[in-house]
Amino acid sequence: MIKRNLLVMGLAVLLSACGFQLRGTGTNELSLKELDLSARNAYGDTVTQLRQTLENSGVRVYTGATYKLNLVDERETQRNLSYASAGRASDIELSTALNFEVQGRDHLPLMGDKIEVQKVVSHDGNNLVGSDSEIIQVRKEMRRELIQRMMVRLQQLTPEKLAALQLTADNKAKADADALKAAKEYEDNTPKQSPVEVPVE
Repeated sequence: MIKRNLLVMGLAVLLSACGFQLRGTGTNELSLKELDLSARNAYGDTVTQLRQTLENSGVRVYTGATYKLNLVDERETQRNLSYASAGRASDIELSTALNFEVQGRDHLPLMGDKIEVQKVVSHDGNNLVGSDSEIIQVRKEMRRELIQRMMVRLQQLTPEKLAALQLTADNKAKADADALKAAKEYEDNTPKQSPVEVPVE
């Protein structure tokens, strides 16, 4: 018994040394230590669970942080893949798509992307209650997967990468402002044509 326990512990140590982690036990360590978080649906399940996941990973989530994660749009759709008898769907594809944007100083957009999760469920026309319950459960699993994928994206955002993105955004904003100023100055300095006077006979 002791030998078996030692063997299991030894294998666990070896696997962890190789970078292996059991699903659901890995850490979501982020380089970011603070983040602002917003969403169109400020009290929705996705933003609520994401905030909790971030805080559990050691990130301080508060309004006014240097960088802001904005969940721009979240859409849930479903479509029938196949049909059973009597025109009832037997296979349904569920899809959840989340568009997000990371903003920096002065609300300048630094990057944006889209995460999409899809699952196929069987729909039993003779057991509507059971099928609907399964769809609700699968939707919850999809939301968890969506949040995990978001955490993976955020893990890639180091302070150095964000600083580089901020510099690019600052330069673009300055170039846009300079171009707008030059266009306005050109317009102000261009003589205005006086209206054509029609001679009165």
